Amino acid sequence: MSDHDQFREMIEGFALGAMDDQECAPLRAHLATGCPECTKALAEARWVASQLAYLAPSAEPSETLRARLLRTVRSEASVPAQTAPAPAGVPYWLWASVAALLLLTLYSSWDARRLQKEIQAVNARAAAEIKQRQQLQEQLDAAKHEAHILMDPSSKKFPMWPHDTEMPRLEATWHPKMGIFVTGEKIPMPGSHHVLQLWLIPKAPGSKPMPSRTFWPDADGKVVVMVNDPPQVMADTKALAITEEPAGGSLQPTSTPMWVGGVS
Repeated sequence: MSDHDQFREMIEGFALGAMDDQECAPLRAHLATGCPECTKALAEARWVASQLAYLAPSAEPSETLRARLLRTVRSEASVPAQTAPAPAGVPYWLWASVAALLLLTLYSSWDARRLQKEIQAVNARAAAEIKQRQQLQEQLDAAKHEAHILMDPSSKKFPMWPHDTEMPRLEATWHPKMGIFVTGEKIPMPGSHHVLQLWLIPKAPGSKPMPSRTFWPDADGKVVVMVNDPPQVMADTKALAITEEPAGGSLQPTSTPMWVGGVS
């Protein structure tokens, strides 16, 4: 028997739906290969199966059966339809759980924001304290530096006399290696958009003044000027001078010196 003959015997049962999945598995696999002969045979078998319903003789129900069916329908129609039970409401404990979860979520969010703000505040305070400590350390280092200049025997101290006799004098101290320290009190504030500028006057004839630090007195008129890196060594400097210059300083003096002090 050929494969087609074997499958043709299965096609009729397959078309009628009389085979289970395990029995018809080989036929399904064969039809999946696209066999035209078996595919055509299956289509014919299905058409024949569809026509079998028309071959059965028509039959009318008996009067007894008709009367019984009508009584059943009337009795069912007379019974009032039962109302379907209303769905049960959401239990109280479930609403309480949802409410508790919502409150916990809101509290957690609020607490997280509060903690974040506290952390930011702590960080800001820590940064401010660190900055303040750095400033204090810088001030302490500057004070030690200034004290060393003032107390070291190798430092040279000299006054800087004002051009205007009504102005207070300044005091200058120059350490050969650590720089120049100038102090004074009751010093008037320079004019608007102007600063005070320190100059080093060289000994060499014809040499131009060398510019140094610009500064202002504080609100009490106190002047504290530290020059760590003078543009010229003390041995080559004849005098120090201070003038009033435009903001930012000048490369050469633009006004008469307000204070002058001889170095050597």
